Amino acid sequence: MKVLAINGSTRKDGNTAILLNTVLAELQRAGIETELIQLAGETINPCHACWGCAGRKNCVHVYDAFCPIFEKMKEADGILLGSPSYSANVSASMQALLERSAVIADINPGLFTHKVGAAVAAARRAGALQAVDVMNHFFLNHEMFVAGATYWNMGYGQMPGDVAKDEEALSNMQNLGKNTAFLLQAINNK
Repeated sequence: MKVLAINGSTRKDGNTAILLNTVLAELQRAGIETELIQLAGETINPCHACWGCAGRKNCVHVYDAFCPIFEKMKEADGILLGSPSYSANVSASMQALLERSAVIADINPGLFTHKVGAAVAAARRAGALQAVDVMNHFFLNHEMFVAGATYWNMGYGQMPGDVAKDEEALSNMQNLGKNTAFLLQAINNK
């Protein structure tokens, strides 16, 4: 089993990465392979609504970082999404990734059916719940099972590394990792 984590932050190894890596550590302890992709420094353009993805199961526009990431999303058993909340929503990079992924999955049904999804968000003060909600809607609209935890999957901090001081968030991320592993194992042991 493999979980692909995607960090939608413009900061590599910042607060969102800390949250994602805390979840990934629990998955690794459960024997699940993991990979973290960070969108910092990468370009993901929005969907062109050309519908060229029909029957292709990937985007026809190959000029940015999207297509290789989408291939990994299709191959993974679980997808862990993370985004900071800069303005009461997911980052622009995460929005573009979700938008293009959703269009392809809508036109090619079943690409994500029965995969496991989990979402985390980092914020200074507000917007994290909306960001988690946006990512969870992607999972739910594509027949994925969403893992939960003991509280909302968010952490707080302004400067890079601040979220490491949010003990409640880190504890929740550990629980999210354990619950995601449990769900993946239950599904794969049918």
